[in-house]
Amino acid sequence: MEWNLLFFLNSVLFGIGLAMDAFSVSMANGLNEPKMHLKREMLIAGTFCFYQIIMPLIGWFCVRSVASLFESFQKFIPWIALLLLLYIGGKMLIEGIRNKAEVEEAAAVGFGGLMIQGIATSIDALSVGFTIADLNAVMAVTEAVIIGVVTFFICMAGLRIGKACGTKLSGKASILGGVILIAIGIEIFIKGVF
Repeated sequence: MEWNLLFFLNSVLFGIGLAMDAFSVSMANGLNEPKMHLKREMLIAGTFCFYQIIMPLIGWFCVRSVASLFESFQKFIPWIALLLLLYIGGKMLIEGIRNKAEVEEAAAVGFGGLMIQGIATSIDALSVGFTIADLNAVMAVTEAVIIGVVTFFICMAGLRIGKACGTKLSGKASILGGVILIAIGIEIFIKGVF
């Protein structure tokens, strides 16, 4: 592969495709925290961006060095994503049903929860490492950074949409956010297994 318009277009399209799960989770986070400040939005979008950069590079490295081990791990990716998103989504759903969402709002998207969301929504990006295995290190890093930047802006949009809807939905936002996360987990699982 060489540096050309098609390489950059491919990278942007990869970014858009991979960012859809992170976009949905960002919307759920915005729903759950409608008064979120810009600094917090940037932290959340930046976290998703970080994981979307790292995961394809880990996949690229694995294909380049330990491909046989990675192939056996790949069948577990949908299961891991499903379990992580079921945990976070279920927690938000239960808190929303119990009307504790307002009291424990920060816990649903706290540091630990955000890290789990980042991993769960970007774990499928590991497989991108297979498709970019023929790229040299500089091109692989460039593609991963483009994917991450696209993810950042898509997640910022998701947070803004979620915040706008969250204000209108008030107390039910946590329930809707939990349902969205569970649905994303199921969707990743179905795509990965079937």
